[in-house]
Amino acid sequence: MSSKIRRQSIISSLIIYSGFLIGFVNVYFFTRNGAFSTDQYGVYNIIIAAGIFLASLGSLAMPGYIHKFFPYYHDRLSPETNDQISWALLISLLGCVLIAVGGWAFKGLVIRKFGSNSALFIQYYQWLFPFVFGLILYNVLEAYGWVLQKSVLTTFLKEVQWRCIITVLVVLFFFGIIKSFDTFIVLFSFSYFALFLTLLTYLLAARKIHLTFKVSVVTKRFLKKIAGFCMFVFGAGIVLNLSAIFDTIVIASVLPNGLEKAAVFSLAQLMTSIIQAPQRSVVAAAIPHLSIAWKNKQIPTIQNIYQRSSINLLMIASVLFVLIALNYRQAVVTFDINKDYLLGFVPFIFLGLTRVIDSGTGVNAQIIGTSNFWRFELYSGLVLMGCMLPLSYLFAKQFDILGPTIAGLISTIIYNTFRIVFLWKKYRLFPFTPKSVYMLNIALGVYIITWLLFDSWSGLPGLFARSIFALILFAAGILILKPSPDMGPVMQALLNRTPWRRKKL
Repeated sequence: MSSKIRRQSIISSLIIYSGFLIGFVNVYFFTRNGAFSTDQYGVYNIIIAAGIFLASLGSLAMPGYIHKFFPYYHDRLSPETNDQISWALLISLLGCVLIAVGGWAFKGLVIRKFGSNSALFIQYYQWLFPFVFGLILYNVLEAYGWVLQKSVLTTFLKEVQWRCIITVLVVLFFFGIIKSFDTFIVLFSFSYFALFLTLLTYLLAARKIHLTFKVSVVTKRFLKKIAGFCMFVFGAGIVLNLSAIFDTIVIASVLPNGLEKAAVFSLAQLMTSIIQAPQRSVVAAAIPHLSIAWKNKQIPTIQNIYQRSSINLLMIASVLFVLIALNYRQAVVTFDINKDYLLGFVPFIFLGLTRVIDSGTGVNAQIIGTSNFWRFELYSGLVLMGCMLPLSYLFAKQFDILGPTIAGLISTIIYNTFRIVFLWKKYRLFPFTPKSVYMLNIALGVYIITWLLFDSWSGLPGLFARSIFALILFAAGILILKPSPDMGPVMQALLNRTPWRRKKL
């Protein structure tokens, strides 16, 4: 099982980073001098942030319902009589209607909160909703793809195809083919509908999905459990997603020149999303295996997934954080990005540390979410929100753009500690080993040594020198200490794919 998760995670991670290369092209056009204004880039990111939150509301916990109950539908029903995805899509369409009604009802409140500091967002407010509807529908199908073990395909669509769509729009706008930013936003707002239609077409053509609204015996038997589960997951989803995007919303609505500062903050967030990317691929690969392991009461299997996900993600996140931290400021200067974005370096440090800590705790959220104690995910989320929201607002007032990042770091430490303690007390599950400490020491040593030797180097030579030297140090430390049991199989697989090795075999 661990080999399947490792293989899917590696392939998904490669796809994600291919998507990031495309994303860097998009960011370059968004942020370079003479392209989009910082206000326009800020609006683009506010729509994404608000869209993620509203999509978590509108999905009405259908992705969680699919993750938790798919094994029961799969084991008891034929594909033709499996009604789970049909009800999930129908209920998510109801969620779209509720979001539309809520958006109209609360428009006045949005105008009051954003009108003074982020007026451009109000101008494009209505185009937030097509973006949300497409994201809701895609998220439901993505969850179904995960449990069908099609995470590689769904990752490709979300990380590569979506960014390719944005690239086309950005390039057309940059060269004047799209004449106005108004048209750009309209086309952008339908981008997730394209992904939804692509995935739906594939699943229908491959006969992986059958739409039926005849209530199955599984739905009848588990209806009360499904309803209770979805209510709790819905609450937990609101809490977690609001906590995830609240910093951007606070910056845009509270701080003077909110959209400009949101743009600077969003670039720092984008860099940290590179650190978090492997976590997304591991989660996608691990969820179906965790669901089956809980169903079969295989606690040792869950512990194995938990501990391996922790050390692997900590290792990868540490490497990426150090590489980006070493090159952040020089990259802004070298690629002629607007100098305002240099202000994002210190926020990136706090955001990056937050991502490293969160990655290092492995798939604890998914373990809890697929267990019989899934209600705890809501309780831990309330702890996160209870820390994050007031601290983000107060620290933003006190420390400007840096404030929400400090609040996020503090809140994430408390939040993950809460979940680690819970899993240990309930199941004796624990993510860390002594080698977790070794990995952190390697990262700290690599950063200090590389910074001392190469910080004064500028331009492309400096970027390459710092990166290559840091990677060599990381490789040496990892090979000597061997923090992860998965490193051997991965290195062997890579070696077997080299031309000279293939000839020998």
